Amino acid sequence: MQLFWLSVGFGLVTASVLAVSAVGLSLQFGITNYINFAYGDFMALGAYFSYALNNELLHLNIWVATVCGSVGMGLFAVLVNHFILAPFARRFRKTFYVLIVTFGLSLVLLNLEYSIWGADVRFFNMPMDRAHHLGPILLTNAQLIVMGIAVLLMLGVHTLLKTTRLGKSMRAMSDNTSLAMTSGIDTKRITTITWFLSGTLAGLSGTVLGITEGNLTPAAGELFLFVIFAAVIVGGVGSIYGAMAGALLIGLATEISAAYINPAYKLDIAFVILILTLLVRPSGLFARPGKA
Repeated sequence: MQLFWLSVGFGLVTASVLAVSAVGLSLQFGITNYINFAYGDFMALGAYFSYALNNELLHLNIWVATVCGSVGMGLFAVLVNHFILAPFARRFRKTFYVLIVTFGLSLVLLNLEYSIWGADVRFFNMPMDRAHHLGPILLTNAQLIVMGIAVLLMLGVHTLLKTTRLGKSMRAMSDNTSLAMTSGIDTKRITTITWFLSGTLAGLSGTVLGITEGNLTPAAGELFLFVIFAAVIVGGVGSIYGAMAGALLIGLATEISAAYINPAYKLDIAFVILILTLLVRPSGLFARPGKA
């Protein structure tokens, strides 16, 4: 029973990282209507930005470096959209062409990370951590901070979408971009802000993934991307709240299963859930008529 509760703790931490990344991907998809297959590399590059600030350049505190690295990744995402992805999206109406571009971008970013930081496993410079018992669950300070960040961000995204003018404009674009444009919404500005938020969340999730895993490699984001897709599709593609719920389900399922099967197969559990969801409810378990 103790092993079960330990795995529940790990599952909540994984779900927290997954929720941040899945919401970032869903925000971007909801506005642009195409999936960025380089999102996993955005995560890894954002983590390396934080690593450089923490270990190589300014030797900042890990959490200060995380904020700075995530914001830097948000700015980088805006530049990538402005100079690379947006021109293709304007020229070609079929999203297939943009998807091919994101595949190519993924390869470029991956090789860029290898050329700068190499293939060696990297570690963040962090103080010695302590574990705390929350009932039967055992969590470290870093894991508690990651979970707290995820909860605050989910509340922040909910408040943004439901109560602010920006959030209402984003929801309008998500439902119908053409109608939003004719209604006077500055769609270019909303798209730029969305890419900044998506890139920032990608950088943040990549960094906290490295913190919770205890190491950082260029390929870590690409591997985790498949789990993100599972969470997004299970929750309902384009649904922010579905992404949150899907992340919780996938995160708990993968980590709890690792307590009873070979941990090497725990990611396969995500795909089993994904396949079952597609068979039973192709639109996603928590899908709504509107995307956001």
